[in-house]
Amino acid sequence: MRAGIKWMFLILGTIIGAGYASGRELWEFFGFESGLAIVIFTVIFIIAVYVIMKISYEERTQHFFPVLEKLVGKKLSYVYDVLIVLYLFTTTIVMIAGGGATLESFSIPYWWGIAFFSILLVLLFLGNSNSIIKLNAIIIPLLVVGLFYALLSFNISHHHSWVLDLNKQYNWPSAFTFTALNILPLIAVLSAIGREIKSLREAKVASIGSGLILGAISFVYNETLVQMADYLTDYEIPLFAVLKGSPFVFFLFMSVMLWLAIYTTAVSGIFGLASRFKHIVRIPYSIVALLLVLTMIPFTRFGFTNLVSVLYPLYGLINLYLLVSILLYPLLNRYKTST
Repeated sequence: MRAGIKWMFLILGTIIGAGYASGRELWEFFGFESGLAIVIFTVIFIIAVYVIMKISYEERTQHFFPVLEKLVGKKLSYVYDVLIVLYLFTTTIVMIAGGGATLESFSIPYWWGIAFFSILLVLLFLGNSNSIIKLNAIIIPLLVVGLFYALLSFNISHHHSWVLDLNKQYNWPSAFTFTALNILPLIAVLSAIGREIKSLREAKVASIGSGLILGAISFVYNETLVQMADYLTDYEIPLFAVLKGSPFVFFLFMSVMLWLAIYTTAVSGIFGLASRFKHIVRIPYSIVALLLVLTMIPFTRFGFTNLVSVLYPLYGLINLYLLVSILLYPLLNRYKTST
C-alpha cells in the first residue's frame, strides 16, 4: 500500500504542473458543459495509468522505449520515441516559463525567476531518483489540500452550486484529448521506475488513487472557472483569480505550492529525458539535466500562456492514437495470449 501511494504521488506530481495547477490547461480543454467529460477522463486515466505501470513492471523497464514497443509496435515506437522527447522538452519549457510567471506576481523580474528556477532544477539531479519521489510525497499532498480548500472556499463564499445536466454535455470528447495530452509524460516517468515496482497491487493503488484525486480536483476546479469565465482573460494564471480576496498568508501559501508543483513537473520532464539519453550518452544525470535546461531557457521568451494555448491542444490530438493503443492493449494482449 505504501509503495502504491508513493507512485501515486509521483503520478500526481507529473500531471499537476504549471498548466494544470494554474487552471490554464483545464480551461483550454474543458470549460462549459464538461462535467461528463471529466468523469470520462477519470475512468480512462485510471485504465491508462494501470496499463502503463503493468507493462513497465512486466518488462522491468528503465526508460520508455520498451513500453512504446509493446504498445504501438517497433516501427511506430521510433516515431513516438521522438515525439516523447519533443513533448518532454517543450512542456518542460512551459514549466520553466510558468515558474518565472509565478514569481512575477511577487514583483520578481521574469528572467530572474527563470534563472532561479533553472538553478534549483539542476541541483536536484545531484542526488538520485529517490530525491524526486520524496519531493513529490511532501509537496503534492499540501498542494491537493490547498487547492481543494481554495476552490471550495470560493464556491461557498459566492454561493455557487454544481449541477451535472446530462442534456448539456457537448464537450465530452475533450476527455480523450485531455487524457492523451497527459499520456506521454506518464509513459516517460513510469517507464523509468519499472524495475522498482514490486507488484501489480502497487499499480492498482497508484492508478485508482491518482485518477480519483485528479478527477475530483478537475471537476471542482473547472466548475469554479466556469463561474469566473467573464474575467479570466485578465489573468495569465487563473488560480490567482480564484485566490483574489483571500488572506495574504493563504495567497502566499498557494503561490508557493503552485511554484513547487511547477517545479516537480519540470523535474519529472527532465528525469524522463535524462533516463532516455543516459543510455546513449554515458554521463551523470546532473550533467544531462544542466545541458537540457541551458538549451530550454531561450525558448521561455514566448511566454507561459502562449506556450500552453498552442502546444497542449496540439499534443492532445497527436497522442490520441497512443491513448487508443493503451486502452485496447488489455483486450488485444489477452487475445494474443489465448491464441
